[in-house]
Amino acid sequence: MKTIVLGGGVIGVATAFHLREQGCDVTVIEREPDVALATSFGNAGVIAPGYVTPWAAPGMPAKILKYLFKTNSPLIFRPTLDPAQWRWIARWLHECDLARFRVNKQRMQRVAYYSRACLHEFGARYPFDYGQSHGYLQLFRSEYDVELAQPALAVLRDAGIVHREVSAQECVQIEPGLQWARQAPLSGLYLPADEAGDCARFTRELRAICEKNGVMFRFDTHVRALDVQGGAVTGVQVTGERGAEVLAADAVVVALGVESAELLAPLGVKIPLYPVKGYSATLPVTDEQKAPRAALMDESLKTAITCFGPNLRVAGTAELGNRQTTLREQALQTLMKVLDDWFPHAANPSSAQFWVGHRPMTPDGAPLLGPSGIDRLWVNVGHGSTGWAMSMGSGRVAADLVTGRTPEIDLDGLTLARYRR
Repeated sequence: MKTIVLGGGVIGVATAFHLREQGCDVTVIEREPDVALATSFGNAGVIAPGYVTPWAAPGMPAKILKYLFKTNSPLIFRPTLDPAQWRWIARWLHECDLARFRVNKQRMQRVAYYSRACLHEFGARYPFDYGQSHGYLQLFRSEYDVELAQPALAVLRDAGIVHREVSAQECVQIEPGLQWARQAPLSGLYLPADEAGDCARFTRELRAICEKNGVMFRFDTHVRALDVQGGAVTGVQVTGERGAEVLAADAVVVALGVESAELLAPLGVKIPLYPVKGYSATLPVTDEQKAPRAALMDESLKTAITCFGPNLRVAGTAELGNRQTTLREQALQTLMKVLDDWFPHAANPSSAQFWVGHRPMTPDGAPLLGPSGIDRLWVNVGHGSTGWAMSMGSGRVAADLVTGRTPEIDLDGLTLARYRR
């Protein structure tokens, strides 16, 4: 079966790997000159199934209002005249209900835990280093942060997920570098089974494995449209170094992140994605003793600090309302404040390399996997800030569906059908 995967981020490359494993002839189309140069490039690197949480959570609207006009804020909101923005926000507000939050978090965890199992299975076959670390520590600055975390803690308890609520002293025992912090955390939440790794590095290695197994990559190639005849997709219109072409296909998987919605809209396929900008800073570690060992999350400012071998990654901030990939000083200041608060002597701030990218967010947080409503056209989109955590599982689900197999996880609530009700 000739299949085309649109998108060379971690989601698209993982999909291509599993399609090839199942015997498909696979071509990946990517507009950048290599894989993982967009959303997959500078993310926090956290693979934390126990932590994956919808942005739509109880208390979040109030938290957004609290931080909206502060210099150091986890959110930057810029209202626009774009109707899509307000439709997305209205849906998001509806999902902040406690009952909806519990459903959505469980859906996300279903994909994330399956994906981690797929990643471990893959790692046993193809061992290579991508800066892995183990354990994930959430830091609470105030009682307000602890209060907001209670719904997520209840879901962890109900699901039987291994976790520990820890004191400030225990936080330092888990991450000794915190003894040089400029302030002590009030308390923390530790998920020992969660992990982290460099998503971009992993994706590049996965590309090499895919190519060795026969997957073809077409870089510097732009997708213009999908060809559909008789209610079924027949090919993809692209423009690249060979000029304009139509590539025939027996099946197409769309994994283009936020661009997926625009591509599918002319076909009547409506996907409620909105680009929420995220930022990160990467710095060489200058003092290992005073740096983190693994991954942490500042729950107040929703900013992660992750150690990838000799480098630190600080990632966070959600900017809603600006589609330009321009660096905003306010967001960068928040990143550097979090690093300075917790690990002030771990790295030289002047060495920071900053990055910004678009997270393809659905209002309820869960991704969209499966049929598009058009025969032989499939979607693997909407993973938001958790694409790395869900990549290998989402890719296998997509490959199973394309090849007529039954996925190993229940897809209830994970398909476009949830927005058609």
